[in-house]
Amino acid sequence: MVLATEIGAPALYLFVLWLASAFAASWVSERKGYGTRPGLAAGLLLSLVGALIWLLIPAREGSLWKREGMLPRAASLRRSGGRDRGGGGDDASRPSR
Repeated sequence: MVLATEIGAPALYLFVLWLASAFAASWVSERKGYGTRPGLAAGLLLSLVGALIWLLIPAREGSLWKREGMLPRAASLRRSGGRDRGGGGDDASRPSR
């Protein structure tokens, strides 16, 4: 019988890799204009392969990937307060409750 402590560290590292690949696939698919859900599904189901697949899928016209490239520009991050959607942080753009 295998003790839980013997598989603990490798299982934790694989779990972190699985979550990181799901995050990466979600982020790439959102920047390419497809939204976060398809990327999250690919990342969770296919792990690291899902993130790599999203790097091969072409970006849609008008997406952040087409406008800014693979990584967000530092100026747009400063302007938007760390969000790359361009919200700017003003409350006027948020719907009232």
